[in-house]
Amino acid sequence: MKVCVSGVGMIPFAKPGASASYHEMGAAAARLALEDAGLAYEEIQQAYVGYVYGDSTCGQKALYQVGMTGIPIVNVNNNCSTGSTALFLARQAIASGAADCVLALGFEQMSPGALGSVFRDRPAPFDDFDAVTDRLVGMPDVPLALRYFGGAGLSHMKKYGTKLETFAKIRAKASRHAANNPLALFRKVVSEEDVMNAPMIWPGVMTRLMACPPTCGGAAAVLVSERFAQQRDLKAGVHIVAQAMTTDRPGTFDSGDMMRLVGFDMAKEAADKVYREAGIGPDGIDVVELHDCFAQNELITYEALGLCPEGGAEKFVCDGDNTYGGKVVTNPSGGLLSKGHPLGATGLAQCYELTHQLRGTAQERQVAGARVALQHNLGLGGACVVTMYCAQ
Repeated sequence: MKVCVSGVGMIPFAKPGASASYHEMGAAAARLALEDAGLAYEEIQQAYVGYVYGDSTCGQKALYQVGMTGIPIVNVNNNCSTGSTALFLARQAIASGAADCVLALGFEQMSPGALGSVFRDRPAPFDDFDAVTDRLVGMPDVPLALRYFGGAGLSHMKKYGTKLETFAKIRAKASRHAANNPLALFRKVVSEEDVMNAPMIWPGVMTRLMACPPTCGGAAAVLVSERFAQQRDLKAGVHIVAQAMTTDRPGTFDSGDMMRLVGFDMAKEAADKVYREAGIGPDGIDVVELHDCFAQNELITYEALGLCPEGGAEKFVCDGDNTYGGKVVTNPSGGLLSKGHPLGATGLAQCYELTHQLRGTAQERQVAGARVALQHNLGLGGACVVTMYCAQ
Protein backbone atom coordinates (compact mmCIF):
# COMPACT_ATOMS: atom_id res chain seq x y z
CA MET A 1 0.00 0.00 0.00
CA LYS A 2 1.42 3.40 -0.99
CA VAL A 3 2.23 5.62 1.99
CA CYS A 4 1.95 9.39 1.46
CA VAL A 5 3.35 12.24 3.53
CA SER A 6 0.30 14.42 3.83
CA GLY A 7 1.47 16.92 6.43
CA VAL A 8 4.70 18.04 8.09
CA GLY A 9 5.42 20.46 10.89
CA MET A 10 8.51 21.79 12.62
CA ILE A 11 9.19 24.52 15.15
CA PRO A 12 12.36 26.66 15.25
CA PHE A 13 15.19 24.83 16.99
CA ALA A 14 16.70 26.50 20.04
CA LYS A 15 19.56 26.28 22.51
CA PRO A 16 18.97 24.45 25.80
CA GLY A 17 17.31 26.79 28.22
CA ALA A 18 15.87 28.96 25.46
CA SER A 19 13.01 26.69 24.39
CA ALA A 20 9.55 25.86 25.65
CA SER A 21 9.12 22.62 27.60
CA TYR A 22 9.11 19.31 25.75
CA HIS A 23 5.34 18.84 25.79
CA GLU A 24 4.71 22.35 24.47
CA MET A 25 7.23 21.85 21.66
CA GLY A 26 5.74 18.46 20.79
CA ALA A 27 2.19 19.77 20.76
CA ALA A 28 3.18 22.74 18.60
CA ALA A 29 4.91 20.54 16.02
CA ALA A 30 1.96 18.14 15.93
CA ARG A 31 -0.51 20.98 15.37
CA LEU A 32 1.60 22.33 12.51
CA ALA A 33 1.69 18.94 10.80
CA LEU A 34 -2.07 18.53 11.21
CA GLU A 35 -2.65 22.01 9.83
CA ASP A 36 -0.41 21.27 6.86
CA ALA A 37 -2.32 18.06 6.19
CA GLY A 38 -5.71 19.75 6.61
CA LEU A 39 -6.77 17.22 9.23
CA ALA A 40 -8.15 17.34 12.76
CA TYR A 41 -6.44 15.34 15.48
CA GLU A 42 -9.61 13.28 15.80
CA GLU A 43 -8.81 11.70 12.42
CA ILE A 44 -5.43 10.37 13.59
CA GLN A 45 -5.72 6.63 14.26
CA GLN A 46 -2.33 5.95 15.83
CA ALA A 47 0.65 8.00 17.01
CA TYR A 48 4.32 7.16 17.43
CA VAL A 49 6.22 9.66 19.56
CA GLY A 50 10.00 9.79 19.85
CA TYR A 51 12.26 11.33 22.49
CA VAL A 52 15.44 10.23 24.26
CA TYR A 53 15.72 12.31 27.41
CA GLY A 54 12.47 12.00 29.31
CA ASP A 55 10.36 9.77 31.49
CA SER A 56 7.93 7.22 30.13
CA THR A 57 4.72 8.46 28.44
CA CYS A 58 6.07 11.89 27.57
CA GLY A 59 4.34 11.26 24.25
CA GLN A 60 0.98 11.24 25.98
CA LYS A 61 1.86 14.41 27.88
CA ALA A 62 2.57 16.19 24.60
CA LEU A 63 -0.35 14.88 22.57
CA TYR A 64 -2.92 15.31 25.34
CA GLN A 65 -2.41 19.05 24.72
CA VAL A 66 -3.68 18.45 21.16
CA GLY A 67 -6.48 16.01 21.91
CA MET A 68 -7.51 13.04 24.00
CA THR A 69 -9.13 10.58 21.65
CA GLY A 70 -8.07 7.27 23.17
CA ILE A 71 -5.88 6.25 20.24
CA PRO A 72 -2.73 4.13 20.67
CA ILE A 73 0.25 6.35 21.48
CA VAL A 74 3.55 4.47 21.33
CA ASN A 75 6.63 6.06 22.90
CA VAL A 76 9.87 5.45 20.98
CA ASN A 77 13.53 5.72 22.07
CA ASN A 78 16.26 4.66 19.63
CA ASN A 79 18.98 7.16 20.47
CA CYS A 80 19.70 9.67 17.69
CA SER A 81 17.59 7.72 15.17
CA THR A 82 14.51 8.03 17.40
CA GLY A 83 12.56 10.39 15.12
CA SER A 84 13.02 8.25 12.04
CA THR A 85 12.20 5.14 14.06
CA ALA A 86 8.84 6.74 14.88
CA LEU A 87 8.47 7.44 11.15
CA PHE A 88 9.41 3.83 10.35
CA LEU A 89 6.73 2.49 12.69
CA ALA A 90 4.09 4.91 11.37
CA ARG A 91 4.85 3.85 7.79
CA GLN A 92 4.66 0.17 8.74
CA ALA A 93 1.26 0.68 10.34
CA ILE A 94 -0.11 2.10 7.09
CA ALA A 95 1.72 -0.26 4.72
CA SER A 96 0.39 -3.25 6.66
CA GLY A 97 -3.19 -2.01 6.47
CA ALA A 98 -3.46 -1.58 10.25
CA ALA A 99 -4.22 2.14 9.90
CA ASP A 100 -4.86 4.80 7.27
CA CYS A 101 -3.80 7.97 9.09
CA VAL A 102 -0.89 8.01 11.54
CA LEU A 103 1.09 10.74 13.29
CA ALA A 104 4.85 10.50 13.82
CA LEU A 105 6.12 13.06 16.33
CA GLY A 106 9.55 13.75 17.81
CA PHE A 107 10.82 16.26 20.33
CA GLU A 108 13.71 16.81 22.71
CA GLN A 109 14.38 19.11 25.65
CA MET A 110 18.15 18.86 26.06
CA SER A 111 20.66 20.09 28.60
CA PRO A 112 23.83 22.00 27.73
CA GLY A 113 27.06 20.11 27.17
CA ALA A 114 28.15 16.78 25.74
CA LEU A 115 25.89 13.73 25.71
CA GLY A 116 26.29 11.28 28.56
CA SER A 117 24.61 8.45 30.43
CA VAL A 118 21.69 9.20 32.74
CA PHE A 119 21.48 5.88 34.59
CA ARG A 120 24.84 5.14 36.22
CA ASP A 121 23.76 2.26 38.49
CA ARG A 122 23.61 -0.38 35.69
CA PRO A 123 25.55 -1.50 32.61
CA ALA A 124 25.51 1.16 29.88
CA PRO A 125 24.45 0.25 26.33
CA PHE A 126 27.75 1.76 25.15
CA ASP A 127 30.04 -0.45 27.24
CA ASP A 128 30.97 -2.58 24.21
CA PHE A 129 31.51 0.52 22.07
CA ASP A 130 33.74 2.03 24.74
CA ALA A 131 35.83 -1.12 25.01
CA VAL A 132 36.56 -1.07 21.26
CA THR A 133 37.24 2.67 21.31
CA ASP A 134 39.61 2.31 24.26
CA ARG A 135 41.59 -0.24 22.28
CA LEU A 136 41.60 1.63 18.95
CA VAL A 137 41.97 5.31 19.91
CA GLY A 138 42.29 5.70 23.66
CA MET A 139 41.48 9.32 24.63
CA PRO A 140 39.36 8.30 27.68
CA ASP A 141 38.93 11.91 28.80
CA VAL A 142 37.22 12.96 25.55
CA PRO A 143 33.37 13.01 25.73
CA LEU A 144 31.61 9.88 24.49
CA ALA A 145 30.19 10.90 21.09
CA LEU A 146 33.17 13.06 20.19
CA ARG A 147 35.50 10.15 20.84
CA TYR A 148 33.49 7.79 18.64
CA PHE A 149 33.07 10.06 15.65
CA GLY A 150 36.41 11.79 16.00
CA GLY A 151 37.96 8.34 16.05
CA ALA A 152 36.06 7.43 12.90
CA GLY A 153 37.25 10.61 11.19
CA LEU A 154 40.82 9.81 12.24
CA SER A 155 40.40 6.33 10.77
CA HIS A 156 39.37 7.85 7.43
CA MET A 157 42.30 10.27 7.55
CA LYS A 158 44.77 7.46 8.14
CA LYS A 159 43.24 5.13 5.56
CA TYR A 160 42.72 7.59 2.72
CA GLY A 161 44.87 10.62 3.57
CA THR A 162 41.84 12.84 4.17
CA LYS A 163 42.75 16.32 5.38
CA LEU A 164 41.27 18.10 8.37
CA GLU A 165 40.44 20.99 6.04
CA THR A 166 38.01 18.73 4.18
CA PHE A 167 35.88 18.37 7.29
CA ALA A 168 36.03 22.14 7.64
CA LYS A 169 34.67 22.50 4.10
CA ILE A 170 31.68 20.34 5.09
CA ARG A 171 30.95 22.51 8.13
CA ALA A 172 31.24 25.68 6.09
CA LYS A 173 28.85 24.24 3.50
CA ALA A 174 26.34 23.45 6.27
CA SER A 175 26.41 27.06 7.41
CA ARG A 176 25.77 28.38 3.90
CA HIS A 177 22.74 26.13 3.58
CA ALA A 178 21.39 27.00 7.05
CA ALA A 179 21.58 30.71 6.29
CA ASN A 180 18.44 30.15 4.18
CA ASN A 181 16.59 28.13 6.84
CA PRO A 182 14.55 30.25 9.27
CA LEU A 183 14.07 27.22 11.55
CA ALA A 184 17.79 26.49 11.99
CA LEU A 185 19.59 27.17 15.26
CA PHE A 186 22.75 28.61 13.69
CA ARG A 187 22.25 30.78 10.61
CA LYS A 188 25.58 32.58 10.62
CA VAL A 189 27.79 31.71 7.65
CA VAL A 190 31.25 30.51 8.65
CA SER A 191 34.19 29.97 6.31
CA GLU A 192 36.54 27.01 6.12
CA GLU A 193 39.12 29.21 7.85
CA ASP A 194 36.66 30.02 10.66
CA VAL A 195 36.12 26.31 11.25
CA MET A 196 39.84 25.57 11.25
CA ASN A 197 40.53 28.44 13.65
CA ALA A 198 37.88 27.34 16.15
CA PRO A 199 39.18 25.79 19.38
CA MET A 200 40.60 22.30 18.91
CA ILE A 201 38.69 19.74 20.95
CA TRP A 202 40.88 16.91 19.62
CA PRO A 203 44.15 18.26 18.22
CA GLY A 204 44.56 17.41 14.55
CA VAL A 205 41.23 15.59 14.46
CA MET A 206 38.36 17.98 15.28
CA THR A 207 37.59 21.60 16.07
CA ARG A 208 34.58 22.72 18.06
CA LEU A 209 32.66 23.85 14.98
CA MET A 210 32.85 20.35 13.49
CA ALA A 211 30.45 19.05 16.17
CA CYS A 212 26.69 19.62 16.25
CA PRO A 213 25.26 21.50 19.24
CA PRO A 214 22.82 20.18 21.87
CA THR A 215 19.43 21.48 20.76
CA CYS A 216 15.79 21.62 21.75
CA GLY A 217 12.94 21.32 19.26
CA GLY A 218 10.10 19.34 17.77
CA ALA A 219 8.97 18.05 14.38
CA ALA A 220 6.15 15.87 13.09
CA ALA A 221 4.68 14.17 10.03
CA VAL A 222 1.22 12.90 9.17
CA LEU A 223 1.34 9.77 7.03
CA VAL A 224 -1.73 8.49 5.21
CA SER A 225 -2.60 5.71 2.82
CA GLU A 226 -3.17 6.70 -0.79
CA ARG A 227 -6.77 5.55 -0.45
CA PHE A 228 -7.36 7.80 2.56
CA ALA A 229 -5.74 10.74 0.77
CA GLN A 230 -8.01 10.29 -2.23
CA GLN A 231 -11.11 9.97 -0.07
CA ARG A 232 -10.30 13.17 1.86
CA ASP A 233 -8.69 15.07 -1.03
CA LEU A 234 -5.46 15.44 0.95
CA LYS A 235 -1.94 16.27 -0.18
CA ALA A 236 -0.42 13.11 -1.66
CA GLY A 237 2.34 14.48 -3.84
CA VAL A 238 5.15 13.01 -1.73
CA HIS A 239 5.29 9.34 -0.87
CA ILE A 240 7.72 6.97 0.83
CA VAL A 241 8.86 4.63 -1.91
CA ALA A 242 11.22 2.53 0.23
CA GLN A 243 12.52 2.39 3.79
CA ALA A 244 14.82 0.17 5.84
CA MET A 245 16.03 -0.03 9.41
CA THR A 246 19.20 -1.90 10.35
CA THR A 247 21.06 -2.67 13.56
CA ASP A 248 24.62 -3.74 14.25
CA ARG A 249 26.26 -6.96 13.12
CA PRO A 250 29.37 -8.56 14.68
CA GLY A 251 31.65 -6.58 12.33
CA THR A 252 30.78 -3.41 14.24
CA PHE A 253 32.94 -4.65 17.10
CA ASP A 254 35.19 -7.21 15.41
CA SER A 255 36.53 -5.22 12.46
CA GLY A 256 38.98 -3.01 14.33
CA ASP A 257 37.66 -0.04 12.34
CA MET A 258 36.18 3.01 14.04
CA MET A 259 34.18 3.87 10.90
CA ARG A 260 32.35 0.59 11.23
CA LEU A 261 31.90 1.10 14.97
CA VAL A 262 29.95 4.31 14.30
CA GLY A 263 27.53 2.79 11.81
CA PHE A 264 29.11 2.62 8.36
CA ASP A 265 27.91 -0.96 7.85
CA MET A 266 24.42 -0.23 9.17
CA ALA A 267 24.08 2.73 6.82
CA LYS A 268 25.39 0.82 3.80
CA GLU A 269 23.12 -2.15 4.42
CA ALA A 270 20.04 0.04 4.93
CA ALA A 271 20.80 2.12 1.84
CA ASP A 272 21.39 -0.96 -0.31
CA LYS A 273 18.03 -2.39 0.80
CA VAL A 274 16.28 0.87 -0.05
CA TYR A 275 17.92 1.10 -3.48
CA ARG A 276 16.85 -2.46 -4.30
CA GLU A 277 13.29 -1.94 -3.06
CA ALA A 278 12.85 1.36 -4.90
CA GLY A 279 14.65 0.33 -8.07
CA ILE A 280 16.50 3.66 -7.83
CA GLY A 281 20.22 3.87 -7.11
CA PRO A 282 22.32 6.67 -5.66
CA ASP A 283 22.77 8.23 -9.11
CA GLY A 284 19.02 8.89 -9.19
CA ILE A 285 18.90 10.96 -6.00
CA ASP A 286 18.49 14.74 -6.17
CA VAL A 287 18.68 15.73 -2.51
CA VAL A 288 19.79 14.08 0.73
CA GLU A 289 19.34 14.83 4.41
CA LEU A 290 21.93 12.75 6.26
CA HIS A 291 23.09 12.41 9.84
CA ASP A 292 25.92 14.93 10.19
CA CYS A 293 26.23 14.89 13.97
CA PHE A 294 29.89 15.62 13.23
CA ALA A 295 31.43 16.81 9.98
CA GLN A 296 33.43 13.58 10.10
CA ASN A 297 30.27 11.49 9.99
CA GLU A 298 28.88 13.39 7.01
CA LEU A 299 32.00 12.57 5.00
CA ILE A 300 31.94 8.90 5.99
CA THR A 301 28.23 8.67 5.19
CA TYR A 302 28.74 9.88 1.60
CA GLU A 303 30.60 6.64 1.01
CA ALA A 304 28.23 4.42 3.02
CA LEU A 305 25.25 5.68 0.99
CA GLY A 306 27.11 5.17 -2.30
CA LEU A 307 27.07 8.84 -3.21
CA CYS A 308 30.74 8.44 -4.05
CA PRO A 309 33.17 5.49 -4.03
CA GLU A 310 34.82 4.37 -0.80
CA GLY A 311 37.86 6.59 -0.39
CA GLY A 312 36.35 9.15 -2.77
CA ALA A 313 34.64 11.41 -0.23
CA GLU A 314 37.39 14.03 -0.10
CA LYS A 315 37.24 14.50 -3.88
CA PHE A 316 33.44 14.57 -3.66
CA VAL A 317 33.66 17.47 -1.19
CA CYS A 318 36.46 19.36 -2.92
CA ASP A 319 34.66 19.13 -6.29
CA GLY A 320 31.53 20.67 -4.73
CA ASP A 321 29.43 17.60 -5.52
CA ASN A 322 27.72 17.81 -2.11
CA THR A 323 26.03 21.18 -2.66
CA TYR A 324 24.03 23.25 -5.15
CA GLY A 325 25.39 22.86 -8.65
CA GLY A 326 27.03 19.52 -7.81
CA LYS A 327 25.89 15.92 -8.07
CA VAL A 328 23.54 15.80 -5.07
CA VAL A 329 22.64 18.53 -2.57
CA THR A 330 23.31 17.23 0.93
CA ASN A 331 21.62 18.75 3.97
CA PRO A 332 20.02 21.80 2.36
CA SER A 333 18.47 22.45 5.78
CA GLY A 334 21.92 23.05 7.26
CA GLY A 335 21.91 19.58 8.78
CA LEU A 336 22.55 18.76 12.39
CA LEU A 337 25.70 20.87 12.33
CA SER A 338 23.83 24.15 11.76
CA LYS A 339 20.13 23.37 12.06
CA GLY A 340 20.72 21.61 15.38
CA HIS A 341 20.18 18.12 16.74
CA PRO A 342 17.29 17.65 19.21
CA LEU A 343 17.66 13.88 19.23
CA GLY A 344 14.04 12.76 19.11
CA ALA A 345 13.07 15.40 16.56
CA THR A 346 15.96 15.06 14.12
CA GLY A 347 14.59 12.29 11.91
CA LEU A 348 11.27 14.07 11.52
CA ALA A 349 12.98 17.40 10.85
CA GLN A 350 14.76 15.62 7.98
CA CYS A 351 11.36 14.40 6.74
CA TYR A 352 10.04 17.98 6.98
CA GLU A 353 12.88 19.32 4.84
CA LEU A 354 12.69 16.64 2.18
CA THR A 355 8.91 16.87 1.92
CA HIS A 356 9.18 20.59 1.19
CA GLN A 357 11.99 19.96 -1.29
CA LEU A 358 9.84 17.48 -3.23
CA ARG A 359 6.81 19.75 -3.07
CA GLY A 360 8.92 22.60 -4.45
CA THR A 361 8.16 24.75 -1.41
CA ALA A 362 11.62 25.01 0.19
CA GLN A 363 11.97 28.66 -0.90
CA GLU A 364 15.61 29.84 -0.94
CA ARG A 365 16.80 26.32 -0.13
CA GLN A 366 14.96 24.74 -3.05
CA VAL A 367 16.89 22.15 -5.04
CA ALA A 368 15.82 22.74 -8.64
CA GLY A 369 13.76 19.92 -10.10
CA ALA A 370 14.00 17.68 -7.02
CA ARG A 371 12.02 14.48 -7.57
CA VAL A 372 13.83 11.85 -5.47
CA ALA A 373 15.10 12.39 -1.92
CA LEU A 374 17.02 10.20 0.53
CA GLN A 375 17.04 10.43 4.32
CA HIS A 376 19.68 8.87 6.60
CA ASN A 377 19.30 8.96 10.39
CA LEU A 378 21.75 7.13 12.64
CA GLY A 379 21.67 6.23 16.31
CA LEU A 380 24.57 4.47 17.98
CA GLY A 381 23.80 1.50 20.12
CA GLY A 382 22.62 1.06 17.37
CA ALA A 383 20.00 1.67 14.70
CA CYS A 384 20.03 3.28 11.27
CA VAL A 385 16.99 4.26 9.22
CA VAL A 386 17.23 5.12 5.53
CA THR A 387 14.12 6.39 3.73
CA MET A 388 13.56 7.26 0.08
CA TYR A 389 10.84 9.70 -0.93
CA CYS A 390 9.54 10.43 -4.41
CA ALA A 391 7.39 13.18 -5.83
CA GLN A 392 4.28 12.00 -7.66
